[in-house]
Amino acid sequence: MQGNLNEIDIRSILQLIELGQRTGELFVETYSALPTVSRIYPSVHLSRDAASQNSWFVFFFNGQIVYAAESRDGNLGRLRDYLRYYQLNNVLDGIERPDLASTNAPEYGFLWHLLETHRLTPMQGRSILRKMIHETLFDLLSLHQGSFIFDMGPALAPQLTTLEITPSIAKIAKQVQEWKQFYPHVQSPNQCPSISDVDRLREALPPKAFTTLSRISDGKTSLRQMSRYLHREIVPIAKAIYPYVKQGWVQLFSVQSDSSPAAKFDSGLRPPTARVPRIVCIDDEKTIRKTVEYMLEQHGYEITSFGSSLKALSLVFPLKPDLILCDIAMPEPDGYELCAMLRKSAAFRQTPIVMLTGKDGFIDRVRARMVGASDYLTKPFGEQELLMLVEKYVGPGVPSDRPSSETSFDDPELGL
Repeated sequence: MQGNLNEIDIRSILQLIELGQRTGELFVETYSALPTVSRIYPSVHLSRDAASQNSWFVFFFNGQIVYAAESRDGNLGRLRDYLRYYQLNNVLDGIERPDLASTNAPEYGFLWHLLETHRLTPMQGRSILRKMIHETLFDLLSLHQGSFIFDMGPALAPQLTTLEITPSIAKIAKQVQEWKQFYPHVQSPNQCPSISDVDRLREALPPKAFTTLSRISDGKTSLRQMSRYLHREIVPIAKAIYPYVKQGWVQLFSVQSDSSPAAKFDSGLRPPTARVPRIVCIDDEKTIRKTVEYMLEQHGYEITSFGSSLKALSLVFPLKPDLILCDIAMPEPDGYELCAMLRKSAAFRQTPIVMLTGKDGFIDRVRARMVGASDYLTKPFGEQELLMLVEKYVGPGVPSDRPSSETSFDDPELGL
């Protein structure tokens, strides 16, 4: 199985592997254009000379995830960061490359060596491995461009643990959506905070929280490293520091180097001056229209809905939407006919049109494609399912300046 991410997204690929109970390795490759050109102009295709290559891989056993990482270059920086939580900062020093590291991912081999030599307990090893997988999934679910290939083969062995795909991607997809609320103040997990107003920050934080933040906000330690050191997810870390970045008391710096993934992370976010994506929803069911409006508006999309296909046909042209969601089962003209009519107009030949229906049959999908539909979404659908599909075609929305809920840096969940 192989293809491009503009044809099928990472979430769907993972679900196919889970449904087929496949064993093997998924390899994902993407190119990040220089100075955010690809984010601002997604239709521009740069040559490989003008972009940096990034890759990720995920190992599976019977449709469950065994291990995942960003690259296979043997860099043990991530593992060292996680070991720091257990006061094992220097445990890798002097260790010869294990035999397992020669045949599998080096990082995984060294982790297994620490278990065999009883420097890590199985519980600690499983905790580190789960966080490594979640970290990799966070980056993968943030991608909008790239290519992939899945090779069936023998399982990565020995296995320390396995993670079910569906609950894992549901959790991480929610984190990806929450992360986008911090833009443009926080743009990448690999940005490094540095305190710019010590006095105000000291007044705002409890002494223990201020001491902790001061110690790790050195302009060299990234938000992602902080999450590793504290053994916490990246979103609570960003949410905790966000108010002080917004106030200007803490500044974030991007460290660009070959060993740092700061330049590699493709958040898919728009620049602060980007136009709000405009979505049109055409459905004769009021409940569906209101649900779509609620789901999309809170995530930074402009949404206009119509309960009649005839009314939509007369009013949709001046709106110039970036994406059209169109129900199939409507009074004449139905969704198929409406889609075909829109495709005959030069104004909508390239506009993504997604068909909404309660039917989930192969014939309906084929017919939708025949009339020019870009995709197909079966009702009922969830918020994350809708958002992932919308982002696939028009990118993320433009969020408001304020996250839905604030978290202080002395949040007890952070252990500070």
